[in-house]
Amino acid sequence: MSTTATIVTLVAAFMAAFSGFSIFRGAAFVVEPLVEYGVPKSWWMWLATSKVAGAVGLLVGFLVPAVGVAAAVGLVLYFTGAVITVLRARSYAHVAFPMIYAAPAVAVLALV
Repeated sequence: MSTTATIVTLVAAFMAAFSGFSIFRGAAFVVEPLVEYGVPKSWWMWLATSKVAGAVGLLVGFLVPAVGVAAAVGLVLYFTGAVITVLRARSYAHVAFPMIYAAPAVAVLALV
């Protein structure tokens, strides 16, 4: 794995983990938009767990590349769903945020 791929993977893992732990903590900058978008509170822990699992999967991917690829695909799908959720809520000003989190995961797939 190249240095670039390693750095991008670490950035993607950090961003996904940060986003997941922000939901676990109940950080206002994450949970307030979830309420605005109409995401049921019962889903929040599952969403946070998915992000953290994706981050862990990316790191495991250093040892087992197939796991890293699967984690990157999962994160891309997750954040694609987030973009769709934001668009359905007509919160167009916020659509960039899930795209920013998806970008490193997409880059991981492009670099492996």
